[in-house]
Amino acid sequence: MKLIGSGMSPYVRRIRLFLEGQDYDFINLNIYSPEGRAELASYTPAMKIPVLIDEKQKVYDSRLIHRYLNEKQNSVPLSWNQENLLTLIDAANDSFVILLLSTRSNIDTNADSLIINLQKERIERTMLLLEQAVENGEISGWDYPAICLFCLLDWVHFRDLHNLAAFPHLSSFLGARANEAGVEASNPRNIES
Repeated sequence: MKLIGSGMSPYVRRIRLFLEGQDYDFINLNIYSPEGRAELASYTPAMKIPVLIDEKQKVYDSRLIHRYLNEKQNSVPLSWNQENLLTLIDAANDSFVILLLSTRSNIDTNADSLIINLQKERIERTMLLLEQAVENGEISGWDYPAICLFCLLDWVHFRDLHNLAAFPHLSSFLGARANEAGVEASNPRNIES
């Protein structure tokens, strides 16, 4: 089994943490270099990471990879509430990625523009709901939704994209999960760029 991705990606990191302790090869690409783009194109026409290759089966997207692995391991599927929480986590993550890529593309993320305003609105709404979910105990332990939330929060902190101090339950959650298995090995701060 191979996992194709970037050590900097929170979407890839969540699968790495989910696969912790299992045998697989991680192919770490620089997805923004010409060589990395060419190699990525050989794995997926969508040009997105992660990609899982299991024998002849390719699976694109972290949500589908998790579902594939869960079914392969005959594990209990996620509940609808967990699926909805993942949708909130993914929505916030997508918006943070758009803002980061906008900044790297010299787009003023402080401008009053529709696309930027929509991302900021989505972030504020979803972060408040995720704060409530942690406070209410809906996300706890170290299951897949917790892993995904950790990867989002740690990536946001690493990239300095949002002040997490405004969310005490999310900040506590992040700190409490820092010593989970695989977290240090998958830490994007340890990746040579």
